[in-house]
Amino acid sequence: MDLFSKCDGFTRARELQAAGVYPYFLPLSETEGTEVEVNGRRCVMIGSNNYLGLTHHPEVMQAAEDALRRYGTSCSGSRFLNGTLELHEELERRLAKFMGKEAAVCFSTGFQSNLGAISAICGKDDLILCDREDHASIVDGCRLSFAEVRRWRHNDMADLEAQLQRGQQAGKGMLIVVDGLYSMTGDLAELPSIVKLARHYGARLMVDEAHSIGVLGKNGRGAAEHFGLDDDADLVMSTFSKSFASLGGFLAGPSNVIHYVRHHARSLIFSASMTPASTAAALAALHVIETRADLRRRCLEVATKVRNGLRKIGFQTGGATYSPIVPVHIGDQNRMFAMWKTLFECGLFTNPVTQPAVPVGADMIRTSYMATHTDRHVEQILERFAEAGARVGILSQSHEGANAHEAAS
Repeated sequence: MDLFSKCDGFTRARELQAAGVYPYFLPLSETEGTEVEVNGRRCVMIGSNNYLGLTHHPEVMQAAEDALRRYGTSCSGSRFLNGTLELHEELERRLAKFMGKEAAVCFSTGFQSNLGAISAICGKDDLILCDREDHASIVDGCRLSFAEVRRWRHNDMADLEAQLQRGQQAGKGMLIVVDGLYSMTGDLAELPSIVKLARHYGARLMVDEAHSIGVLGKNGRGAAEHFGLDDDADLVMSTFSKSFASLGGFLAGPSNVIHYVRHHARSLIFSASMTPASTAAALAALHVIETRADLRRRCLEVATKVRNGLRKIGFQTGGATYSPIVPVHIGDQNRMFAMWKTLFECGLFTNPVTQPAVPVGADMIRTSYMATHTDRHVEQILERFAEAGARVGILSQSHEGANAHEAAS
């Protein structure tokens, strides 16, 4: 059997291309954050994770430019050998202080942070307990470890407790790994209950704050702080590609654990380090996060306005009240792709989500919002959703006409 035969058998993407509804790898010719240009079409961007709108913040851009001129374009080596700058260590110190942890270590991407941390910490005598909705980077980190892995039903505390009981009886070292804010569904981990179970059964807790850091919590530390439990998360991971407007990631926790990860995480040891510009941008973004609480309030305000407005129009939306992510549930895959295309034609850049990211029949349009979206953007988003919903047949023409103006006001 030819190894490449599976490639010829993969036809779905070409079918979508032939039907004119292929939504992936769209090249942006211009972007300032809230609006982008694609193939000459101007769109309001509601598919980005640039939650605080910092990718074009003057302080962040200036910091990246200064680092580029001082250090060049690349460190050309791993952190383990020649690729550590004083800038990396400054960022790690600042992050540890910000997160209220003893130490932190930075990776080249957020994906590598989970990959390296989980596979380094967990071994053959250990048990990893993952929520079924955990990010792919967590799943792959589990696969690379030699630990036993059990996935429990999303936010189902009875299922989690049953798995913890089995692990305790087997004498396993146990790590619970959850997303603080789930990237597709937009809902929060049940951290108060998870913390209680972790402490009762002697498990450690790792929280991926990729989509919640900068947005949730009094100081922007994420979902754990939102629940007043930031001291109860043993390990916290996050990425710089969202609220930090950069590229990279980090793990924060006890100094002995971070020291161990530095010397055992293969994705750290065998990857080139964060570029100087990315590191400086993350540092500058951290300063903005620490000093501009108004930005996270505005981000959540925009998301709430859109979520409530879409529901008034007649769409079924998900996500927690405190979430910049607003999924719009469509259900059928073909209708979802048709909705995505129509929204694009109406001037909205959204993200179509289908299996394996969600179960069959749970297809959705994922939208997410920024502090820099204006009230006029909100009006345009609701008006264009109403138009697209009517055109695709998700909303009736009468429903759309009666409610669109009210939702936008």
